[in-house]
Amino acid sequence: MTTGDIHSLVYPLLLRPALTQLAKSDPAAQSVRSALKAAESASPGIALELALAIIKKSELNVSLDEALLRLQGNNDEYEAYEFSTSRSEEPFVELSKKTAQLKRILSRIPDEIIDRKTFLETIKEIASTIKKVLDAVAAVSVLVANPNARSLLEQRKREFVKYSKRFSTTLKEYFRDGLESPVYTSALYLINQTNLIMTTVKDRCE
Repeated sequence: MTTGDIHSLVYPLLLRPALTQLAKSDPAAQSVRSALKAAESASPGIALELALAIIKKSELNVSLDEALLRLQGNNDEYEAYEFSTSRSEEPFVELSKKTAQLKRILSRIPDEIIDRKTFLETIKEIASTIKKVLDAVAAVSVLVANPNARSLLEQRKREFVKYSKRFSTTLKEYFRDGLESPVYTSALYLINQTNLIMTTVKDRCE
């Protein structure tokens, strides 16, 4: 995955939870967390550079994509707030639930990919949840009065479909070639698109 795609996930999934946990014993970590958040907002990619530097310095043999995917299953309260909507209508509530569900299922891939039978069931679950997300987006779109916001949401939906198809293609290649890394990367792309849908709803449709 390129830095342009991955950087938006490094801070919320890796660095923010770590600093939040550290802040419970060291209040200074709160200032570090705020400073890093501001730096990431001003210069996207700073968090990624920091994470890669830590991995290199520690001489850890880890896949950042795999680590981020696993961490998606441990989303914190900030993640839950950032990628949810305050609108109480059923379609909005359903969209929040289904996007969160999809990301949780995708986060299980590193653990389940080694068992073919389990992984095939997970793939079916992912496909079903993707359809439910698309249905929820369509239902939300009907309730969005602003035409510009509705148009942007439809664009996000088309991008989500594109990356869903790319994920499907990557799975076919995995069963042919046995390479796990592209699956993790493609899953992160899909998570990123899922987040973009929710930030669009939160920022433009509330």
